[in-house]
Amino acid sequence: MSEPIEFLEAGALASVLTPDMPGRTLDYRVPDGGIRVGAFVSVPLGPRRVKGVVWGPGAGDYDPGKIREIGTVLDVPPMSGTMREFIIRVADYTMTPLTAILRLATRVPGLGDPPGKRRILRLTDERPTRMTDARERVIAFLDEHEGMGFAPSELAGLVGVTSSVVKGLEAQGVLQSETAPRDAPFPILNPDLPSKDLSADQRHASTVLRDAVRSRTYGTTLLKGVTGSGKTEVYLEAAAECLRTGRQVLVLLPEIALTGEFMARVEARFGAAPAEWHSGVTQAGRRRAWTGIAEGRARLVVGARSALFLPFTDLGLIIVDEEHDSSYKQEEGVLYNARDMAVLRASLSGAQVVLASATPSLESWVNARAGKYARLDLTERFGAAVLPEMRAVDLRVDPLERDSWISDPLADAVRTRVAAGEQSLLFLNRRGYAPLTLCRACGHQIGCDDCDARMVEHRFLNRLMCHQCGATKPIPVECPACGSADHMAALGPGVERLAEEVERRFPEARMAVLSSDITMSARALKQRIEEIANGGADIVIGTQMVAKGHNFPLLTLVGVIDADLGLQGGELRAAERTFQLIRQVAGRAGRADKAGLAMVQSHQPQHPVIQAILGGDEEAFWQAEAAERQAAGAPPFGRMAGIIVSGPEERETFDLARALAARAGVLTQAGAQLFGPAPAPVARIRGRTRVRLLVKAPKGLPLQSVLARWVEGVVPRPNYRIAIDIDPQSFF
Repeated sequence: MSEPIEFLEAGALASVLTPDMPGRTLDYRVPDGGIRVGAFVSVPLGPRRVKGVVWGPGAGDYDPGKIREIGTVLDVPPMSGTMREFIIRVADYTMTPLTAILRLATRVPGLGDPPGKRRILRLTDERPTRMTDARERVIAFLDEHEGMGFAPSELAGLVGVTSSVVKGLEAQGVLQSETAPRDAPFPILNPDLPSKDLSADQRHASTVLRDAVRSRTYGTTLLKGVTGSGKTEVYLEAAAECLRTGRQVLVLLPEIALTGEFMARVEARFGAAPAEWHSGVTQAGRRRAWTGIAEGRARLVVGARSALFLPFTDLGLIIVDEEHDSSYKQEEGVLYNARDMAVLRASLSGAQVVLASATPSLESWVNARAGKYARLDLTERFGAAVLPEMRAVDLRVDPLERDSWISDPLADAVRTRVAAGEQSLLFLNRRGYAPLTLCRACGHQIGCDDCDARMVEHRFLNRLMCHQCGATKPIPVECPACGSADHMAALGPGVERLAEEVERRFPEARMAVLSSDITMSARALKQRIEEIANGGADIVIGTQMVAKGHNFPLLTLVGVIDADLGLQGGELRAAERTFQLIRQVAGRAGRADKAGLAMVQSHQPQHPVIQAILGGDEEAFWQAEAAERQAAGAPPFGRMAGIIVSGPEERETFDLARALAARAGVLTQAGAQLFGPAPAPVARIRGRTRVRLLVKAPKGLPLQSVLARWVEGVVPRPNYRIAIDIDPQSFF
């Protein structure tokens, strides 16, 4: 989409925003030659030089004698007007300073720095004195990629020859050495390569999405499909159509662990790898991706939630895979939900959004029911695969033995799979070895020194760890409270303790543990998942990371160790999240030609959520959940904002929270309600006391402006903070 170019003449005032400024723009004088609005620049700020963006014409409300001149214009494409508008809208919605949102959009190392150089080889007109099969393959490869240069090691690896073959061709003048920018160009993706055969459901859904993409207008579609129904193949066809139109595509994934398998599928569909943006990408790789996206050369991007703030030149399609996933909500710093902000960005860009999930969020389900979103359903698994049988294990009837968490019926089912050469997955959404370490002599529980949280034993690391701040300490051999030795006990199970039981009960089985806190690089994790998929383990033990997107063809049994765990605590979304998570993890079973079974262990199998999971009537569950939320005026039928007041001293922190509560009349006059203040469920993190308040409002209330009026009369002391979370997903 072309935008009008705004240009400021030399000598005029320009308003510049940088991530280093205190939440506002500052005026600078435009240098000779003028400057484009949106240009990335270097400007003086006190004794420093900082990077920023020309935001528009200057306000002129400063002493002209004190206004300094813009230093240099960085050699990167200007920020588009659409991107600037997106940053403004996100800042307004989340009630976050504009500079903090700009920081998300410019989080790239060496912005504007010229890339380093590398040595590449190109094909000449010379031919070798003696032709070999290996040499012929190198020449044929370079002929096929006419005009392209490759680093020597890269060329040898792509063709599958030794480095000596490449060196020999260079010595004979067949290959010519050149220097080129280190940031290699992104490969051209081919949207017209043959796709997989699609079912009738898939063909219909892909046709609808392709038509929507061709319209070059905004729209959001909920793509709801049972696990294994081929949602990925459908939305990749929409991505192919977007590439044909010359526009860019962004695919958001909830976890880095999913990128390896997904990248392979994308490369198989389009003949080349897309750009990546997540924490596992190197600094050089991030700069290359950012620059390639800003220049329009990177046409397909796969990334985590922060990829939403990349400088796309013409974004035509955003795909949010596993759209229900809670990890799309940023819970620290800028508090935003990438799913919702994806819809905002698409609306500004004239782009389509596809929200893909087997178990959609209630918000998306309600929006589709109301007609705000379109909806496409894939109701059957692809090919010969069928949905797994769901079966409850009533732990009141089949009680667990002491220090055991696998019931006899589940253990028998695992043995049957091991004997048949099939795989089993045991799911427990609790990291570490045990959630509590306690002294049986005096009852003392080992807690974090800086947080109001119990420390979790991690036996693989031989440490206790706080899951709030990450602090660790050695596992004590005696009680720090009473000094008693030999009375320290680890209570409750985590995946590491479950692994210990599996080793004891199934000594002949090969076991793999997948958990986000097991130290493993992205590459090693990808390799481990591939090994499991190829039959490298008989029993897989995992936390929620195994519930998302992975395909293990030999997996025919899923055992949910503690289905009651997510129903504890009274959270607003407890029922929804438990339903989503267990349905998702159950869907890992039976994805190939063998039937699957999911066994759900519970002490309360009659609970409505457990019954909904077992019965599989998802629409009935969403209808009941929606009715309950609507009756309570809770999201998505009402609005909420969470307020976290934090500080180093407990009394002063509560005083600040009470000062806010004393102004509750501002809220009630506008039609909102205030609850609290009260200690947060985790009342201390990293040495800071945390107090929570909750604001509840009707759907149509302009909540942000009401909240702004409410908090403006309360100014925190230094080192005390009031954080506002619009549409909170968690209440901890």
